[in-house]
Amino acid sequence: MKALQFQTPKLITSCPLSISEVPIPEPKENEILIRINTCGICHTDLHVIEGEIPQKKSPLTSGHQVVGVVEKVGSKASTHKNGDRIGVAWLNWTCGECEFCKQGKENLCTKAKFTGYDVDGGFAEYITVHQSFAYPIPKSFSNEAAAPLLCAGIIGFRALRLSNINPGERLGLFGFGASAHIAIQVARHWGCEVYVFSRNDHHRKLAEHLGAVWTGTADQIPPHLLHSAISFAPAGELVPKGLGVLQRGGTLALAGIYVTPIPAFDYSLLYHERKLISVANSTRENAIEFLKIAAEIPVRTEVEVFPLTEANHALQLLKESKIVGVGVLRI
Repeated sequence: MKALQFQTPKLITSCPLSISEVPIPEPKENEILIRINTCGICHTDLHVIEGEIPQKKSPLTSGHQVVGVVEKVGSKASTHKNGDRIGVAWLNWTCGECEFCKQGKENLCTKAKFTGYDVDGGFAEYITVHQSFAYPIPKSFSNEAAAPLLCAGIIGFRALRLSNINPGERLGLFGFGASAHIAIQVARHWGCEVYVFSRNDHHRKLAEHLGAVWTGTADQIPPHLLHSAISFAPAGELVPKGLGVLQRGGTLALAGIYVTPIPAFDYSLLYHERKLISVANSTRENAIEFLKIAAEIPVRTEVEVFPLTEANHALQLLKESKIVGVGVLRI
C-alpha cells in the first residue's frame, strides 16, 4: 500500500513527507483493518513533523482524522463488521489499568498511544486500530465532511466542556481554524454569544457567517467581558490577552498540544478566581457524545480537499493560515 511518511523532523517547507510502499497491516485479534477514504490535516501533525513535540516513531505515517471502511476484522473483533464506515481519532489506545483510566480520565492515561504519533496514522491507504477506538460515522456526513469531526470537532467539544461555558453565556474563541469553526456551531446550538479573535480577515468573515456576534483581533477589546474563552492558537502571548477579557470567575482553556512560551503577566489578570486550564487529548466518551450532537445540529464543516500527494503543500498552507476551515486529504 501507499503511505506518506517522514524519517526525521524537518520544517514543512522542506517537504519532508514522501510516498513509500509498505505492507498492508494485518489486524490483531481485537483490531479492524480500515481502507481509508479521507484524512484531515491538523496543527498537531505539523508539531510532530517539525519536531515541536518529541518524535516517537521513525519512519512515521502522520494523520489522525481518519474516515474509511472496514475491510477485515480480527478473530475476536465483533463491534464492527466489513463494510461499516468508521472513524479513527487521535486517542488510539489506553491501558485501562492506571489510576487515570480507572477514574474515567483515559485521556490522561500514562501508557496511552496516539494515532499518527505512537502508531502509524491515516496519511495512507490502510490503517489498523483496536475495535474500541473506532467510531461509526453518522450517515449525514460525506467522507470529506466527516474527517474534521475526528480531531478538530472532538477536541473543540472537549475544550467547550472544560471552559465551563453554560448555555446563553458569552464565549471567546482565539484563533479561528479547524476546531474553532466547529466549536462555534456547538456553542451557537447552546444559545451562546460567541466573540472571535483572529488576525485573519477570511477567518473572521467565516466566523461572522457562522454566527459570531463580534469579531476582531486579539489586540482589540470586545464590547462585553466574557464568561469563558478558548485559545486554539499555539501562541503563548494570547494567554494574558485571553485572561484580560474574562469576567470574574471566568475560565480560559488552552486547546493546543503545543504552545509557545507564555509571557509573564500581572497577577491581577488571574485574580478574582479566573482559571487557566489545558485541554489534553480526549476520551472515547467525548468522541461518541460529540458525533451524536454533530449529527443533531447538524455541524457543517468547511473543507479544502487535497490529494494525498499534495500533503506537504496542504500542511504548508495550514502553517501559513491559508486554509479556511479544514484541509482534508483524499486518499
